[in-house]
Amino acid sequence: MSPTLGLERTGDSRCFNTRLYQRYPITLDAQFKLQNEDRKERFGFAKTINMSSGGVLLATNDSLPANALIELAIDWPLLLSGVCPLRLIIRGCIVRSDANGVAVRVWHHEFRTAPASSSRSRSDGKNRPALAHA
Repeated sequence: MSPTLGLERTGDSRCFNTRLYQRYPITLDAQFKLQNEDRKERFGFAKTINMSSGGVLLATNDSLPANALIELAIDWPLLLSGVCPLRLIIRGCIVRSDANGVAVRVWHHEFRTAPASSSRSRSDGKNRPALAHA
């Protein structure tokens, strides 16, 4: 996903979309880890609403504070070489948290191999997220 010029026309020729990165609507399971000022960690689950190389919009039942540091682990829908599950790890900062979702600015991202029993197999959602071990 490469940045666009940031000047994409919308319906009105006088208005421009100033986003640097194109967003893609994609719904995937995600786990998050927050670290507050006291260095206490908080874990939870979310779903992606849309993604770009510059940010992620999440839906979550939890209220997450703006300006908090966050790490996401997203189960990727494709397998490495057709056999190995992948997990996208994202580190960033929450820039907005409201009724529309939690917006995260991406500072760093990387793909990691995931164990065969990732969060896809969690039925009750009460297990500790995989980020606890990352």
